[in-house]
Amino acid sequence: MTADKPFFVTTPIYYVNDTPHLGHAYPTVAADALARFMRLDGRRVMFLTGTDEHGQKVERSAQALGLTPQQFADQVSASFREMDRLLDISYDDYIRTTEARHIRGVQALWRELERRGEIYLGRFAGWYCVRDEAFYEESELVDGKAPTGAEVEWLEEKNYFFRLSSWQDRLLAWYEANPEAIAPRSRRNEVVSFVRAGLNDLSISRTSFSWGIPVPGNPKHVIYVWLDALTNYITALGYPETESPDYSTFWPDVLHVVGKDILRFHAVYWPAFLMAAGLEPPRRIFAHGWWTVEGEKMSKSLGNGIPPDVLVERYGVDPARYFLLRELPFGSDGDFSHRAVVGRLNGDLANDFGNLAQRVLVMINRECRARVPEPGAFLAADTELLGRARGLLAAVRGHISEQAFHMALEAIWRVVAEANRYVDEQAPWVLRRSDPMRMKTVLYTLAETIRRLAILIQPFVPGAAAKLLDQLGVPEAARSFATIESAPLLPGALLPVPEGIFPRYVEARAE
Repeated sequence: MTADKPFFVTTPIYYVNDTPHLGHAYPTVAADALARFMRLDGRRVMFLTGTDEHGQKVERSAQALGLTPQQFADQVSASFREMDRLLDISYDDYIRTTEARHIRGVQALWRELERRGEIYLGRFAGWYCVRDEAFYEESELVDGKAPTGAEVEWLEEKNYFFRLSSWQDRLLAWYEANPEAIAPRSRRNEVVSFVRAGLNDLSISRTSFSWGIPVPGNPKHVIYVWLDALTNYITALGYPETESPDYSTFWPDVLHVVGKDILRFHAVYWPAFLMAAGLEPPRRIFAHGWWTVEGEKMSKSLGNGIPPDVLVERYGVDPARYFLLRELPFGSDGDFSHRAVVGRLNGDLANDFGNLAQRVLVMINRECRARVPEPGAFLAADTELLGRARGLLAAVRGHISEQAFHMALEAIWRVVAEANRYVDEQAPWVLRRSDPMRMKTVLYTLAETIRRLAILIQPFVPGAAAKLLDQLGVPEAARSFATIESAPLLPGALLPVPEGIFPRYVEARAE
């Protein structure tokens, strides 16, 4: 991994028809962990998130509440910003599709597609799903509904079309030349199969509603919400000024983190739009899985979506982040249950890591006058533990490059387990009387191992990691990955009174 290479990561921009829940928190936390990791690894990072605010669904929702679409969008967009605050999300830019910079860029892209002969005026007749803002073929319907289970309606109107059908071979060639562009592999295979089956031209304007970006030169039409929304990834970088500092730095070296339900838009339509406009397609699109809740799919009708404020209030922000990234492979589906979260919180965090840090720091505070101990000669057990901690960065870096968060955390926690075994085997509480010098070496070995672990967990549990590094006396300037080897703990440094970083979760008793 090149330390000075720019890194651009995006979440989907979230549709303002619904308030935030677990399904929105998941890719946001994942993208945040990636952005934090790359910053710590010396990369120049752009982390983009935001809200998608146009379309018929927004217009109808606003009307139902007696609001203008803009008022409705303002309210819901604010709730997504609050989600980001609650989850400690470190985005660099937050884009809204109602912003002037975005509207200008979308219309510029339209003009370029039109100039290149990629757009024509025709008549659309087919099945349209308002909830999904998507068009479906008759063959895709399941019991008269969209594949997502949403209602569809027959739509006939004069529309502008994008010549998607002419991009089939060029898309297949792009997938072939860039095997890592769509991940995980199972999702890539789905996309390739879909494109191989044949592509139809895509309707990219609507006249049946008005809440959208007007088509340049024909304002009776508004631009299809997906052409509008996808373009956010480049309008945030300054498009159509492709020589702008952000665009020239970060595009096309981007990682789009998206849900598997919107993969087709990102892996078929989006690259086609870009290539048709003479622009480079994105480097990588990763489609994560879906969460069920206590075994059932999240849905409005069941009312079982988990709002971020409930998640954070109940478990704490760092345990919530840890669970989302650790519980299952990022590309797979999984179940969110109270028992599973508490198991991770009390097992991995409180018992394993939290207890390790607490007992080592308490013993240093008590037996070494609250100063980093001066070690003596290191024995084989000491160098083995330090060596395992030393090898972690390369292993974690490899997992992060594949968006395998669970494997990165597994690797870190294997060293946590090694450190706990080392404590038990070396028994510094016995050494304090039988061999005080050896006790100091053991405690230094442990404190130095914990420092390395604390630096590496920063992307995943930033608040807890910062608290632990404070207790180890590690200055802000010595918390990047570059300092893991260059800035070990200094013997004699005074440490603050230790405090627990991962309290156990105790179920509140009913009165």
